[in-house]
Amino acid sequence: MQVSVETGDGLTRRLRVDLPAEEIEQEIEKRLQNYARSARLPGFRPGKVPLRMLRQRYGDSVRMEVFGERVEASWPQAIAESELRPAGRPEIEPDLDQAAGRYGYVAEFEVFPDLELQSLDGRSVTRPVVEVTEADVDETIERVRQQRKRWESVERAAAEGDRVLMDFEGRVDDEPFEGGSGEDIRVEIGAGRFIPGFEEQLIGAVAGDERSVEVEFPEDYQESALAGKPAVFAVKVKDVEAPVLPDVDAEFVKEFGVEDGDLERFRADVRSNLERELKQRVRTRVKDQVMDALLEANPLTVPSALIAEEIESLRQQANQNLNLGGAQISLPDELFADNARRRVALGLIIAEVVKQHELEADSDRLRAALEEMAASYDDPQAVIDYYQADRQRLAGVESMVLEDLVVEHLLEQLQVVEEPTSFSALTSQD
Repeated sequence: MQVSVETGDGLTRRLRVDLPAEEIEQEIEKRLQNYARSARLPGFRPGKVPLRMLRQRYGDSVRMEVFGERVEASWPQAIAESELRPAGRPEIEPDLDQAAGRYGYVAEFEVFPDLELQSLDGRSVTRPVVEVTEADVDETIERVRQQRKRWESVERAAAEGDRVLMDFEGRVDDEPFEGGSGEDIRVEIGAGRFIPGFEEQLIGAVAGDERSVEVEFPEDYQESALAGKPAVFAVKVKDVEAPVLPDVDAEFVKEFGVEDGDLERFRADVRSNLERELKQRVRTRVKDQVMDALLEANPLTVPSALIAEEIESLRQQANQNLNLGGAQISLPDELFADNARRRVALGLIIAEVVKQHELEADSDRLRAALEEMAASYDDPQAVIDYYQADRQRLAGVESMVLEDLVVEHLLEQLQVVEEPTSFSALTSQD
């Protein structure tokens, strides 16, 4: 077998492989002879068909069968001899000339890029410095109360934060439009779920009122035919409802697993959850900056084949997240291309860091990561068992631990600037 390499554009390589014609012809002849022992053709007894006729009828198919097997068997050896690292499957183009005794093929594929890691010296990242305060705990409990509020009809004018039950009919250029009317629709004033300016004009309304609400559709409105146009809605108010928030008492906290109704224990649980969330947000913020620094210091051309694979993976994840009951939406590649390119590049760079510095996700770190992941669940051990029972799930955790190890290692090269902030400011930046 003879192997030669031709360099194409970028990461593309063309590998020419010439296979030993004599061996292939011998194998073809051997298979035809074996087949001749039992071959059946009209006019001949079984096993008595002339070999010449078998060659004429089956020679080409046997030749392609043997050639295909030789291509598959020779590919790993050809790659080893060429010392190339293919990224993705090759495109095989046969080069056959029976008369000339030539059995060969050309394989075109991309290779992994050569990577020489650059130091991150001189670069910096900021690490948020923040503590969970009693005010943060209070704010979180208040959000939970808002999520569990109920509504109660009131005999007064609607105010900010109230909910209005209404019928409406909208017109643009004095003509009704599709989707512009509704009955028994509830609108929470101040929630910002309707066209800008609509909800505010319901303030002061009482049950039985009929109002004309004038608004203008935003320029970027999803229905282009309505974008930027003024509209008038005839509104009939049928009811005004005020929010009623639950008291933070023993019954309230029992809903969150505090069986004895102890309010201080509930606050301690809330604080613990916020501190866990805070730790993860700070870690993620620092990690993202380290990854950005890695990419800036190591600009990389990545194989298009790997980007295509990552795009497909992201597309499948997106369809799963949409939860369409098995249905698939044909989401365009462009939606995922930038993220896919970044993920592939980072994967290659991180793998090189792990290799060069012999980083390893040992059992202690893996166990600690599992315990941290499981801490917010009612039965942490069940979560740990879930991951440990499946090698693929556990591999995902190992990958996460390795990335954390890479970040820890690279932070030794970076200047870390501590930046005091608040919990609310940190969470509002996402």
